[in-house]
Amino acid sequence: MIKDTQARNIKPSDKAIPHGGVIGLALHPSKTKGQGKWVLRYVSPVTKKRRNAGLGSYPTVSIADVTKIALSMRGQIEQGFDPLEEKAKTQELQKIPTFEAAAGMLHAELLPSWKNIKHGQQWINTLEQYIFPYIGSLTLDSIEPRHIADALRPIWLDKQETAQRTKRRIHAVMAWGWAHGFCNSNPVDVVEHLLPKQTGKVIRTEHHPAMAWQEIPKFVQKHLTVNDKSNVTRSILEFLILTACRSGEARGAQWSEIDWEKKIWSIPAERMKMKSAHRVPLSDRALEILHNQLGLHETLIFPSPRGQKELSDMALTSFLRKVNAPSTTEGRVATAHGFRSSFRDWCSENGYARDLAERALAHTVQNQVEAAYHRTDLLEKRRPMMQSWSDFVCGIPAPDKNTHIDQKVSFLSNLENK
Repeated sequence: MIKDTQARNIKPSDKAIPHGGVIGLALHPSKTKGQGKWVLRYVSPVTKKRRNAGLGSYPTVSIADVTKIALSMRGQIEQGFDPLEEKAKTQELQKIPTFEAAAGMLHAELLPSWKNIKHGQQWINTLEQYIFPYIGSLTLDSIEPRHIADALRPIWLDKQETAQRTKRRIHAVMAWGWAHGFCNSNPVDVVEHLLPKQTGKVIRTEHHPAMAWQEIPKFVQKHLTVNDKSNVTRSILEFLILTACRSGEARGAQWSEIDWEKKIWSIPAERMKMKSAHRVPLSDRALEILHNQLGLHETLIFPSPRGQKELSDMALTSFLRKVNAPSTTEGRVATAHGFRSSFRDWCSENGYARDLAERALAHTVQNQVEAAYHRTDLLEKRRPMMQSWSDFVCGIPAPDKNTHIDQKVSFLSNLENK
């Protein structure tokens, strides 16, 4: 095996000195005495061609170090791999991506975690619209706070909410890059120091356009009150209004969740936004809608007309746009989610306790001390409230107690005779 004394005395005019301990490894002289270049010559097991792999310069790479490197490469060759090709693949994998490429990779990783595909698409759309034109082609390690500030500046004051959402998404991409070793810090952390102060509240809650609760009976009677199995969109929308549930909860409703005897719809935790099981007392009209849906699908209560799958959220949105459902937001039609807000306003205007209304909406109790004492969902206390809401939505005048009982008896008799 080559000795240090031989390597230290190598001259430009000398021939390459074989390593002696690794086949094909030799120290080739450089232009300066005592310096050389380690080269491993081998036949590629892939291409069957002779190749030269440079392993560094001596004395920077010592004899002991080059021995380890060369032996490792010889091991790859024996296993049928070409060391230079494997190195090229590794370098390609470690290549620092551009911001646009990194955003695409992160988006693909996050997409399965979004329940709503539309939200996942909006996540990448804002970056494509506002950010990629400015920094999309820059590698993560070259992006500085000034680059991000320049990208956000056009929307920073005019579209403050959009700007803040976009900033958070940029931060997520850069954090992903930082975690993978593509950059040494997250430049988004200091970007606001380069931008003017936003006016008013920086982040405001963007409410879903809602219909004024006083308008709902007229809207329901004109567009929704049907007993036609083929009109699934109208049926589910009326059911959604009557139960004050979320769109996804109604679209995924299953027959196994309905207790006909107790008149309860029990939604399992895995289908709830807050991952906590929720019970809904069913009003007379809600039960009638369910009865009309019998026979459409073995599992789903409101299946899509085509494919017998879960109805899409867009079906409800499209219907509300088609009928131009009025809302309290100028220039916007009411949304399916907005009816929850309408219900909440109706509860307040009609003197129902906050506790009952919040439980009907399956909202969590924010105050931890208060939450500790809330060990019941107040189901039976909510039942008359939901029936009153149903009567209001269906345009039934508030009756006296006896009349209301007579109506219930009449409804149940008709249901049994169907």
